[in-house]
Amino acid sequence: MIYFSNEKKINELKQKMNKDNICVFMDFDKTITSSESVDSWDASANKEVMGENLTKDMDKYYQKYGFIEFDYHIDKDKREKYIIEWYDKCMDLYYQYGLTREKLRESINHSRLILRKGAKDFLFNLYQNNIPVIIFSAGIGNVIEQFLKNEECYYNNITIIGNFIKFDKNGNMIKFSDYMIHSLNKNIDKLKDDKLKEKIGQKEYRMVIGDVVEDIHMIGEYPENKSLKIGFLNKNITENLEVYKKNFDIVLTEDNNFYDIEKYII
Repeated sequence: MIYFSNEKKINELKQKMNKDNICVFMDFDKTITSSESVDSWDASANKEVMGENLTKDMDKYYQKYGFIEFDYHIDKDKREKYIIEWYDKCMDLYYQYGLTREKLRESINHSRLILRKGAKDFLFNLYQNNIPVIIFSAGIGNVIEQFLKNEECYYNNITIIGNFIKFDKNGNMIKFSDYMIHSLNKNIDKLKDDKLKEKIGQKEYRMVIGDVVEDIHMIGEYPENKSLKIGFLNKNITENLEVYKKNFDIVLTEDNNFYDIEKYII
């Protein structure tokens, strides 16, 4: 199903936006990838490569914290506290189980990462039309980059912002990026990347595509009449539909895909 929260606004933006005046912000997990796909954290901890114990520990933390991300009845500050705690514990597991650059590459190649239907064509069309794409993810940047390369859709118009793992010259894990990105703090205004801000600052309109309500903040503080917000509601549809319709201009549920939104750009 497709739900339109403000058809007047959508129609006005559709008339004004074109390939020369927009940039596109996209989430990765469960947005560019399908709702059935593993996420980029799980993709880096494939049990065939890293062993079952790491997988079990990751799942243990998911069972404890995972539901909090989509429970909008919980105060945001409390949700953020628990999500940071969750991410910290998962990061520690990679150190504990000795993740290396080679093991990460193998884990990605063995993982069940699945592109959402139409995502590959969507990214190609954005590349053909020279539209800047910012993939802003709370996932692992190394995974996103390699997966898109494997799928032959990692183009030079794409910038990935995520939690990158750093390795030493021998391929051993050193640390994660200094600034932790989680699902509730993705905001371009908070980043110290003047070059990227200058690049997107040349574009009048911004489109944001995500699967968590907080994804709308990826574009920072930006005029409502110059931003189109599109949300994939993958689960808890009955409970969360009204929340999504309140925050996104277009909400897509069930089996909707990128072919359903491509017409709003090109």
